[in-house]
Amino acid sequence: MKELIAHAASLGVSVHAAHIDGPQRGYYDASAKQVVYDYELTPVERDTVLAHELGHAFYDHQCYGNPKFEAAADYYAACLLIAPDAYMRAERLDPSVDAIAEELGVEPKLVRAYEARALTRLHGVTYVRSRMGAGQYHFVASHA
Repeated sequence: MKELIAHAASLGVSVHAAHIDGPQRGYYDASAKQVVYDYELTPVERDTVLAHELGHAFYDHQCYGNPKFEAAADYYAACLLIAPDAYMRAERLDPSVDAIAEELGVEPKLVRAYEARALTRLHGVTYVRSRMGAGQYHFVASHA
């Protein structure tokens, strides 16, 4: 949580907890440069929501409900909360999304976002940051 608060500060965004009615668990107010999250969230939910909303702040999203914006914010959150080496260890224990999420202390949607955009699997080997161009693969895990 401290790292997320520090990251918010580096973006010039303040973070607030409040009671939020309805299905929304948090939001980014671009005009006030603040993230608000529901104070009743579990620590995993809180970190996921906060990191996701910081993604909106980073990209300066001002139109909510846009699927591309939501996907970008999820991936941003995943990159904030999932370290490649921790992912590798979790995947070796159990490669299911739910098990990896549990091990990493994040919601499964962030694991799915991370796997979809940050990983490439070739011949039983997982690589991270592989979309940097030819010769730029970074080895993460072997499934042998």
